[in-house]
Amino acid sequence: NATYQPVIQALAVVREYVSSGLVWYPLESSPPLDGVVPPSWEDIVTEQDSAGEVRVNRLTYELSVLQTLRERVRTKEVWVAGAAHFRNPDDDLPRDFEQHRAAYYADLNLPLSADEFIASLKTQMTSALASFERFMRTKPKEVAIGTKRGKGWITLSPLPAQPEPKHLPRLKTEILRRWGVVGLLDILKEAAMLTGCLDCFQSTGSREALEHELLHKRLLLCLYGMGTNMGLKRMAGVDPRITAEDLRYTRRRYLHKEHLRAAIAQVVNALLHARLEAIWGETTSTCASDSKKFQAVDQNLLTQWHARYRGPGVLVYWHMERRSVCIYSQLKSCTSSEVAAMLEGVLRHCTDMTIKRQMTDSHGQSEIGFAFSHPLGFRLLPRLKPMHSQRLAVVEECAAELYPHLKEVLGKPINWEVIRRQYDMMIKYATALKTGTADADALLQRFTRSNLQHPTYQGLCELGRAIKTIFLCEYLSSPRLRQEIQEALNVIEQWNSVNGFIFSGRGGELLSNRPEDQEVSVLCLHLIQVSLALVNTLMLQEVLAEKHWKDAMKPEDWRGLTPLFYQHVNPYGRFTLDLTQRIPLSPTKIA
Repeated sequence: NATYQPVIQALAVVREYVSSGLVWYPLESSPPLDGVVPPSWEDIVTEQDSAGEVRVNRLTYELSVLQTLRERVRTKEVWVAGAAHFRNPDDDLPRDFEQHRAAYYADLNLPLSADEFIASLKTQMTSALASFERFMRTKPKEVAIGTKRGKGWITLSPLPAQPEPKHLPRLKTEILRRWGVVGLLDILKEAAMLTGCLDCFQSTGSREALEHELLHKRLLLCLYGMGTNMGLKRMAGVDPRITAEDLRYTRRRYLHKEHLRAAIAQVVNALLHARLEAIWGETTSTCASDSKKFQAVDQNLLTQWHARYRGPGVLVYWHMERRSVCIYSQLKSCTSSEVAAMLEGVLRHCTDMTIKRQMTDSHGQSEIGFAFSHPLGFRLLPRLKPMHSQRLAVVEECAAELYPHLKEVLGKPINWEVIRRQYDMMIKYATALKTGTADADALLQRFTRSNLQHPTYQGLCELGRAIKTIFLCEYLSSPRLRQEIQEALNVIEQWNSVNGFIFSGRGGELLSNRPEDQEVSVLCLHLIQVSLALVNTLMLQEVLAEKHWKDAMKPEDWRGLTPLFYQHVNPYGRFTLDLTQRIPLSPTKIA
């Protein structure tokens, strides 16, 4: 990139004098300053000598060059030959895009013409703004604009409290009466035998000599030991034929993240197929996502200090279906982009669910996230914490006069010409995300505020503003939508509470200093938790199949019905593993 050649030239100067011990660079070296030294660094990089000459301090210049290099490598304006994450940005894009352009546009269900795409967006924006204007004329008390706190300050009325489910505690007590206290290991075993998910774990060796039953016992003990954070050594005494070394061998040969993701997808798909529509309602295409911090040792490469939670650790990003089933999980560092994690989960989950609506909190959305959600075929629906500071874009400059009740929150109009010029490149990047030629985290690092001059970034920002305006108009005028988003995010909070119940060993801290081991532990936790959801679903369906239990359910009970409860589950005590003993459940089609 010719614009950033000064950074490459500066690196050559740094390399030449790195061992010289000089305080200032020689005058003849002429190290480049423009495009390398930020304005805030100029006072400490340049100095005057006794003769009045402007000299460049070698040490502060080196620091400035490395700081600038870090930013440019992250945005791939400077790329590293032979690297994977920081490779040539052209390698992230599909090589055959020009030859198969029409096919890629058809796959995204988008028009080939930028003018047609823009005309559709203008129509949607105009309709959304007009609808919000009518709402503000009729119901001004629910949404207030321009209150005493400041001009343009948006104030939302709190949602009314929903009635508390009264019948659900009795339902859970009935499950405890019928099945008694069930061991968590037995629940994992039952889910594995119902779905056959243990067949997803294949040896990395060339041959396999273990007998089938013994291998399944070892796999279950490994999954339980890592998913509860108890460790493999504490699971070795369950079967006299299985030692701690046997479990470590099984972990090395069989438990890998690709196998675990396949097993999780198999259990989730079985759960989705086993659900009865009369109890759980129709299958939805709504998903919610959020992260949770797990404590981790300082020596791990992923461990970072979390500014909000005030402690070192890693993040696990969950994607939850509306009825409390997690379809995808990711291990991330505390400073990684939650927007990238949101996109990755929507595109990479391997379950039978099709995501059409994705709900997040404020950290899982951005204008870039809105821009990519539109061509990728799903709606981004965040719960925005800084709602007071949001602004609505307008289609044209003169259109602001059409919305007198919104004038205080109207921002500048959309620059449609930038979207028109960058339409093809934006679709090319969306295609790269969908086809998997580019990692979402690596790709989104190119489009940050430190790279404002990137033309595609400018186009994405304008597109994101347009899509976000359409969302804000609906969000502010629809209490039902706000309620749905809040309910979906509450499901993740409930999922996180079950995390603490299952992942209780060693204080819930990830003690391994290898990122791969941490990810395997999180995926084992994920597998145990969806197994719990599967068995609880079958138990609930068996009880609610009886007429008097079903008739006793009120609307608020159906709303609060969830398979994420554990009053009847025992994760502690003496473990027994007998593959011939099963939890008595009525026959249900799960595949």
